[in-house]
Amino acid sequence: MTRLILSTSNIMTGGPSIIRKPGADRSNLEFTNSLRSNFLAAQQDYSPDSGSNDNSPDGYEEDSVTRPQASLWTTRAGSDYYIPTIDWSMSGLAEEPSQYDITVKLFYLPGAGIKDRAQHTKDAVELVLKELGVDSIDLLIVSFPGMSFEGDCEWEADKKNSQQGNDEEEIASWLVVEELYDQGTVKKLGLAEFGSEKLSRFLSRVRVRPKVDQVNVKDCCNVPPPLLKLAKLESIELLVHNDCTNILPSGTLRELLGQGVRGAGVLSESKRGLDGMKGDLTPEWVVKYTAVVRDRGVIENKGYFAAAELRE
Repeated sequence: MTRLILSTSNIMTGGPSIIRKPGADRSNLEFTNSLRSNFLAAQQDYSPDSGSNDNSPDGYEEDSVTRPQASLWTTRAGSDYYIPTIDWSMSGLAEEPSQYDITVKLFYLPGAGIKDRAQHTKDAVELVLKELGVDSIDLLIVSFPGMSFEGDCEWEADKKNSQQGNDEEEIASWLVVEELYDQGTVKKLGLAEFGSEKLSRFLSRVRVRPKVDQVNVKDCCNVPPPLLKLAKLESIELLVHNDCTNILPSGTLRELLGQGVRGAGVLSESKRGLDGMKGDLTPEWVVKYTAVVRDRGVIENKGYFAAAELRE
């Protein structure tokens, strides 16, 4: 078994941007496009004479895809396979960690083992800490699969939400984030897509309570009034977001790593006789991180890591 670790590097390559209100773009598009850009940049950096064609949108002609060997721009470390290679010497923030608000959102993906979530959480947070060169993060938001706010109105959306997910699995998974909180690695905890009934049940059973509930109301109308009331009563901050819960479907990952014109050429394609890694591919988690300079209100560093299991 091989663990694939995908990374976008810092996507704020054009310099820090003023924080804007959430727009219409879905973050899975930002995520997948950033991965493609980072793969292409690594291929060009590690093999500048690879024969790329800059006239193509992705640097390659559609009818003649030419890439450097994956071994030139990726790295294997034991059972871990980094796509692309990460130069940790370039990691870190420009100022002292105390000058930043660092928010991390961890997406547990459908299909990944529930029993593995504790290790997945630790691995994801460790990668972010190493990338940013810090010892702790300010807010960790956890997103469980199968959660949403969908309906003709906010009341219906809140009612549907109460039956989504799996309470027992979510509470069991929360233990590891409580552990990170106890260690001081995470200063504040949060959830995503929990309506009033789900949140009320959750609060009654956990030791360290979430301080944030992040909701996506693009498929209904407004934040449900029962949730507003509960959040005010329990001193929970409600934040609106536009992320996708299933941010990395298996088909999307295969396309990203495959032999197509927009793929990285890491996975094999038997139909065209193109060599590469073979096996069953299961996306496990995605983590999104943002470092905001407190006194200037700008994003200095933003990026994603993702992990998948490849059973060869």
